[in-house]
Amino acid sequence: MEILVLWVFFCFLSFGVLGVSFILMRKAAMKPWRLKIDGNYVPEVSILVPTYNESNIIRYKLENLNRIDYPKDLVNIIVVDSNSNDRTLDIVDNFAKQHPETNIEVVIEGKRKGKSAALNSALQRCDGDVIIVSDADCFWPSDILRKGLPFLADPNVGAVSGPKTLLNSKQSWATKNERDYLNLMSIMTLGQSKCGSTLFFEGGFSAYKKEVLESFDPYNTGSDDCGTIIKLAEKNLKAILIPETRFYTTFPLSWRERISIKVRRANQIVRVLLRYVYLLSTNRVKGSKGVIVQGILVYLLGPVMFILFLATTILLLSRSAHFALIFLVLLIPKVRNYLLEAIQNYLVLLVSLFAVTINRKFVVWAKPKDRILVREDILRKHELI
Repeated sequence: MEILVLWVFFCFLSFGVLGVSFILMRKAAMKPWRLKIDGNYVPEVSILVPTYNESNIIRYKLENLNRIDYPKDLVNIIVVDSNSNDRTLDIVDNFAKQHPETNIEVVIEGKRKGKSAALNSALQRCDGDVIIVSDADCFWPSDILRKGLPFLADPNVGAVSGPKTLLNSKQSWATKNERDYLNLMSIMTLGQSKCGSTLFFEGGFSAYKKEVLESFDPYNTGSDDCGTIIKLAEKNLKAILIPETRFYTTFPLSWRERISIKVRRANQIVRVLLRYVYLLSTNRVKGSKGVIVQGILVYLLGPVMFILFLATTILLLSRSAHFALIFLVLLIPKVRNYLLEAIQNYLVLLVSLFAVTINRKFVVWAKPKDRILVREDILRKHELI
C-alpha cells in the first residue's frame, strides 16, 4: 500500500503538476491583456541578425526584412557575422548596394564566441530605442512590428516575443511532433504572459527596450533569449509573448536532429532556471514569482520525480500484474502522444541536468541541418519575400 501511495505521489509531481500548470495557463491565456497598448508607438529600431556561413539563406532574410511595413528611416539592420568562411558577407554587401534605401550595417567578429557574444558585439553599435533580434533562418510577416511594438509602450513591459510557426510542419514525423509541441508551449507562454511575465523567449523575434537591456545573457546561461530576460524579472518588468507576432522558420526532418536541438535547448533552460532558483533564494526577483516557481517544478523537479515514478511503477508491476491495467489509458491516441512527448522531454531534461552537473555547456551555437529546407517558393507562398 505504501508503494502505491508513493507511486501516486511521484506520478502527480511528474505528470500531474505539468497537467495542472497547462490547464491554469490555458485558462489565463484566454483573459484580456491588462496593459497600456499604444498603436501610435513607433520607435526607432535596431534589428540584429547573427550569422555564420548563411550564404544559402541570407539574401532571403534581407529581402524579408526589407519588406517590413515600418518607416525605413526608423530601421537599422545590423548583420553581426562570426567569421564566416563562405559568401555570406559578399551577399550582404551586394544586397546593401542594390538597396541603398535600406540602412544595413555589418559587424564582423574575429573569432566565434557564441551567439550571445556576437549580439553583445553588435549591441554597442545600436542607436534604436528598441533592439530586435532575429535569426537568419526566421522570417517575419510584413506587419510584425506594427502588431508587436505597441505593447512596449506599456512602462511595465520590457520585452516582447512571438510564437514560432514551422513552414514544413507536415514534412516528417519529427516536424509534426515539433509543431504540436510548439502549439502547446505557445499556450503555456501566453498564459504566463497574461499572469505577469514568461520565462521563455524565441530568437526568431524578440524585441527589447534598449533602456532596460544591459547585455544579452548577462548570467552566461548559454541562452541569448531566455537568459536575457532574467534581468527583467529582477527589475519587475514583464517579458511577454504576443500571438499576433508569429514568425516562420523550418525544422530538421530527422528525429535524431530534433533530439539534438532539444538537448541543447534544455541545457540552456536548466541553467536559466537554476539562476532563477538562486535569485528567489536571495530575494532578488521582484515579480512573476508564481510563474518562476511553476517553471522550477516542471523543468527541474519534474524530471527527478519522473525517475522515481518509473522506479515505483516497475516495483508495482513486479508485485501485481493487475496493476498494468491502469495503462489501458494509453490506448487513447491523444493521451498516448502527449504522454510520450512528456516522457521524451523529461529524459532530455535529465540528460541536460547531468550535463550541467559536469559543467557541459553549448557555448558556440551549432547550425541545424535545416537551412536547405528554406526554399524560395515556400517563402513566396507565405508572402514572406
